[in-house]
Amino acid sequence: MPKIPFHLVTRSPWPILTSFQLFNTVFSTAKNFNGHLSNTMFFINLILLVLISWSWWRDVVRESTFEGMHTKEVLSGLKMGMILFITSEVFFFLSFFWAFFHSCLSPDIFIGQNWPCKGIKSFNPMGIPLMNTMILLSSGITLTAAHHFIMTGNKKECNKFLFLTIILGVYFTILQYIEYKEASFTIADSIYGSTFFMATGFHGIHVIIGTIFLSVCFARSMKNHFSSNHHFGFEAAAWYWHFVDVVWLFLYIFIYWLGK
Repeated sequence: MPKIPFHLVTRSPWPILTSFQLFNTVFSTAKNFNGHLSNTMFFINLILLVLISWSWWRDVVRESTFEGMHTKEVLSGLKMGMILFITSEVFFFLSFFWAFFHSCLSPDIFIGQNWPCKGIKSFNPMGIPLMNTMILLSSGITLTAAHHFIMTGNKKECNKFLFLTIILGVYFTILQYIEYKEASFTIADSIYGSTFFMATGFHGIHVIIGTIFLSVCFARSMKNHFSSNHHFGFEAAAWYWHFVDVVWLFLYIFIYWLGK
């Protein structure tokens, strides 16, 4: 144990490697979209990023679970970091809503002075979108139940509700994929298609990331990595998932329902 309560990070190759690999991944993605790089190189860069991230988070899990490095002061810093991360995500989605409202509240002549734009057949908000809303709201309830049980030390019930939350997340993603397959417009069809697929698409990516986040927590819970008073990894995943829930409510109300 260190002589001070704060966490002094040991020398690690992962931060600098992650920085370089993030640059390579973004660069290769841009080159791939423009047809200047093969899909093979793109996926190699993506796999390398995943492996480096896995190694870094493995070390963090080791520090918190087996080495006792995550003291109260360290947890306070981790919580603040997660709060700032979610705040940045709020402004990320705010930019999409800004673009949406800028165009839908005062549609100009270039899009037919109509919203949705002329020639666009929008989705029925009472179909798959409503189903997905019920799924995400239900997943928020099951995740809250899992959090309650982990705080009371009932790991068996916690794992049940956590697994159910993961299933609901996967179900949401499948329905979103079906909705995209049935769409009568694409991201290239005017500002409506652009804002719709950017907002809902990035939300879908966040659902996939959140599902992976919860799956890792489920695996760690099965290995007894969490206790009733030391489970910030689970709390961080829960915060992230509830943020995804709230964003979807705004997407459903404004883009699917009022935007129609």
